[in-house]
Amino acid sequence: MPHSALSAHPLPSPPSALLDGASLFLDFDGTLAPIADTPDGVVVDKDLLHLLGQLRDRLDGRLAIVSGRSVATLRELGFSAFLLAGTHGLEFAQPDAPVDAPPRPAAVDAAEAAFHAFADDKPGLLVERKSISVGLHFRGAPQWGRQAGDLATVLAERHGLQLQPGKMLFELRPGGADKGSAVHVLMSRTPMQGGKPLFIGDDVTDEEGFAAAVALGGHGILVGTPRETQAGFSLEQVAAVRHYLAQGVSA
Repeated sequence: MPHSALSAHPLPSPPSALLDGASLFLDFDGTLAPIADTPDGVVVDKDLLHLLGQLRDRLDGRLAIVSGRSVATLRELGFSAFLLAGTHGLEFAQPDAPVDAPPRPAAVDAAEAAFHAFADDKPGLLVERKSISVGLHFRGAPQWGRQAGDLATVLAERHGLQLQPGKMLFELRPGGADKGSAVHVLMSRTPMQGGKPLFIGDDVTDEEGFAAAVALGGHGILVGTPRETQAGFSLEQVAAVRHYLAQGVSA
């Protein structure tokens, strides 16, 4: 049964104890950086990249960014030197190496065209093209959220795509992978193999990552507002995540 974040255990003392010997999996949006009004509104500062680099080295390379964003976008944001799993576990890349990903299906292009037809006369809606998926954001026009969800549901059924709800977002992508499968894949490979998985994330899309980490003998940490979750621990916000990771470097 899922744990309730309302009764989640406090982080152990010292808080960095979970990081000792960990294979660390980090979501990006809402975990390492605040969620912005638009996907391209996020800026990754040099201090964060330096901190993650130090923590990766302390963990003998066992640090991966696991995101709904594509590997290409994560690299544009500054994460080229890190192990990456993008598009909810459909893409993988070792640092500065070619991306292992399936081709973009025609069904995603069809869904993207339908999203644009829906959004073009509705200010505030945003269609985000990703490498092998497409998202419809309604953060800037929440009054259209219900209709956006109805459209995404119809398109998923029509084109055989997986519907991935997120924070003020509906994404359509090929099925067969999620953040949990990404954890399982990476835990079978170098350098993540051999550590105890620790997954830190904020969104419902991170629940599979929490569950996979727990199934493999590790832990999950939920960031943000308490809710029903597979994570056993919690942190209040993005700033708390950075402080927590810094403790792991200095421990």
